[in-house]
Amino acid sequence: MTLTFHKYQGTGNDFVMLDDRAQQFDTTDYRLVRHLCDRRRGIGADGLILLRNHPSYDFEMVYFNADGYVGSMCGNGGRCTVAFARHLGVMQDRAHFLAADGPHEAHVDADNIVHLRMQDVLGQQEIDEMGVFLDTGSPHLVRFLPASTLAELNVFAEGRLLRNSERFREKGTNVNFVEGPVADDQPWQVRTYERGVEDETLSCGTGVTAVALAASRRGATSPVRLRTPGGDLQVAFQTQPDGSFTQVYLSGPAVRVFGGQIDVPSLT
Repeated sequence: MTLTFHKYQGTGNDFVMLDDRAQQFDTTDYRLVRHLCDRRRGIGADGLILLRNHPSYDFEMVYFNADGYVGSMCGNGGRCTVAFARHLGVMQDRAHFLAADGPHEAHVDADNIVHLRMQDVLGQQEIDEMGVFLDTGSPHLVRFLPASTLAELNVFAEGRLLRNSERFREKGTNVNFVEGPVADDQPWQVRTYERGVEDETLSCGTGVTAVALAASRRGATSPVRLRTPGGDLQVAFQTQPDGSFTQVYLSGPAVRVFGGQIDVPSLT
């Protein structure tokens, strides 16, 4: 079998993108997804995304983690899917599409920055000794660190420990480690351990969204600038009296890296 693919990245968070408007891809074939995401034997990516037709939306985004299984919402993946849909001519500058956590709106500005509206985050955040926990389409634990400690942190080891802790073992969680800005005009620094990838990624869209909302309790005001190892992102939002967040937008670049065809071996 030969597959035509495209490779996209959003601040270093990379994805194999497939035009599956004919709906020929077997979504239960986790071995194939895992193979395509393998950085040594396949194309290599943090995840795989299908772009599909939908009768009520411009398109549907179906996201798989690198482990081969369908995942929850992926913010950077959503922005890359919008850029991919634009590349295919499915949309022009605006889109209304369906993802794992429901409908999303997005637009692309003149500088090719993709602005993706995330779901509202309702109710108070859970706060305990482990950190701040909230769901931005995917579950995230946010841990604020002392100054000048993030760069040397073993994110893989610490993130894996928390992701597999008793509290999160059943469903897992993404873990974000955060260092506050040294000056008002500087971004918040973020590194993330992602479930499904089971490693640190260069960036996580739902993760920086969670960090921005959690940081608002520490004085951050919308829009919040955030810096990941893969690049800079921005999160804008409105805070409601009950502690909820609405009009949440994740903004940043989404870039087509290359495209091609790959021969897929039998993986039985």
